[in-house]
Amino acid sequence: MSSSALSLQLRRIVSSSSRSSCVFSSRRAFSTTLSRDATWGFIGLGQMGYPMAKNLRAKIPKEDTLVICDVNAEVAKKFVAEEQGQKVEIATSPLEVAQKSETIVSSLPEPRHVKDVFHLILKDGLPKLSQDRLFIDCSTIDPVSSREVANAVHSTGAGKFVDAPMSGGVVGATAGTLTFMLGASSKTPGLAERAEGALLLMGKKVWRLGEQGAGLSGKLANNYLLAISNIAVAEAMNLGIRWGLDAKVLGQMISSSTGRCWSADVNNPVAGVIDGSPASRDYAGGFGVSLMKKDLRLAVEAAKEAGTPLELAPKAQEVYDATEAGHAGKDFSVVYKYLQEKSK
Repeated sequence: MSSSALSLQLRRIVSSSSRSSCVFSSRRAFSTTLSRDATWGFIGLGQMGYPMAKNLRAKIPKEDTLVICDVNAEVAKKFVAEEQGQKVEIATSPLEVAQKSETIVSSLPEPRHVKDVFHLILKDGLPKLSQDRLFIDCSTIDPVSSREVANAVHSTGAGKFVDAPMSGGVVGATAGTLTFMLGASSKTPGLAERAEGALLLMGKKVWRLGEQGAGLSGKLANNYLLAISNIAVAEAMNLGIRWGLDAKVLGQMISSSTGRCWSADVNNPVAGVIDGSPASRDYAGGFGVSLMKKDLRLAVEAAKEAGTPLELAPKAQEVYDATEAGHAGKDFSVVYKYLQEKSK
């Protein structure tokens, strides 16, 4: 099903339900206290979602239940096996997750996946629970698509929807040190507080950036900068090494000088400079180059909608296209290998 078709379906949901008497009042307050015997949902157990769900299960009360759902049934079974003795259930669909859970976290790859999941959740309506449902979408998608889904959720009376994309990569997701960028409506008292409380079970910092969609705007701005800085660090390291400098000493010097940034400090693209980095594992794991391409594309599209020039974007997209062609599936710092190959 195409993204445009899903968009149309979501708009129809909003249109047909906006006149319904089941629409929640925008003034209804959310409780920020976590009650025992609550049910939590998690949709999307990918490289980021899996460790996030693990941290969520570890930090919610033992009496609570976590309902999980992923397109890959084997991944869900693995999760349950690793959480043996904990209250974890596998749902057969996103709808089942939403039917059972008061708080639902989603972490999905693309806008079309988010729209597809929420179409399945909303198309037949949801039963009321003792507490209003809170949908926390941690996917990195475009703000327009996110607002469309939020409108559908709110119009159908299914609950409330916030966007909360994250930064910190797989390492941060595993360690529970993620930073979340939160966009939540100010019209619902307690909404941002309740979302923040849930997010801090999976991370260490929540930035409240404004109304719904603002979290994604912040994330795309951040990842645009990350895309550029990653290339710059790779070029600087390649240049210094070809001049005869020791890679580790060069990396340490940059990290204590004005060139310091996350791409140099934490995710240095040269093997052996940072122990445990993707570069030191043949660029395995980490933030895939295809995901960086996606985020860069979304940032460029959003910038065009805002009439904002991004002078370095075309060249950066060219570099990531060429890098993926030769190193698909690798961490995006593999740009360094692409530059090495060009230098020969």
